Amino acid sequence: MKYFRNLTVREKVILSMLAISVGVSFLLYFNVFAENQDNLPFDQVFLESEGGEPEETKETVVEKPDDVVSVVLVDVKGAVVAPGVYEINSNGRVKDVIKKAGGFLEDADQIQLNLASKVVDEMVIYVPIVGEVTSSSVSEKPSVESQLVSINSADLNELQELPGIGPAKAEAIVQFREDNGGFTAIEELMNISGIGEKTFEKLKDLITVQ
Repeated sequence: MKYFRNLTVREKVILSMLAISVGVSFLLYFNVFAENQDNLPFDQVFLESEGGEPEETKETVVEKPDDVVSVVLVDVKGAVVAPGVYEINSNGRVKDVIKKAGGFLEDADQIQLNLASKVVDEMVIYVPIVGEVTSSSVSEKPSVESQLVSINSADLNELQELPGIGPAKAEAIVQFREDNGGFTAIEELMNISGIGEKTFEKLKDLITVQ
């Protein structure tokens, strides 16, 4: 401090300017540093402050679930120990259902069966005896036509088994066919009050006019 007092006015001015320059330089440096730090991702700033390297973002791997295995019903008839309806996984084979039915009888004609066939719901497996001639021992589902409900001949109870058809709508269907001599197309069902397009969409694959 004593040394500063002994300086000339010019020296004091120069020294003050140098001090101001150094202060401004430090101020600018810290402002730029702080601005760069603000632009860094939070996790990178944190890791750098800890002296580590930023880790790459790990992608989440979603594993696909295994194929869902459902249960189907298969009707086994003919030359087996215990004919009947059996539950089996949808990826099962004919040989697996035969095993559930107790196996073949001694006079069963196994040659007419494809034991490697995959099962489907409502399948019928008929095991013939030796010498018996059959058109097909393994049948898929019954014909679609035989499963359809005729809106021209079904009674009230049969009609009410259809989705969205209660007692009132079933009676209206019967009344419509009596008044009009029957349905000529399944689309005419939408002429009945309470049966719109949404209800018809549920019914169209289940009904027929035959």
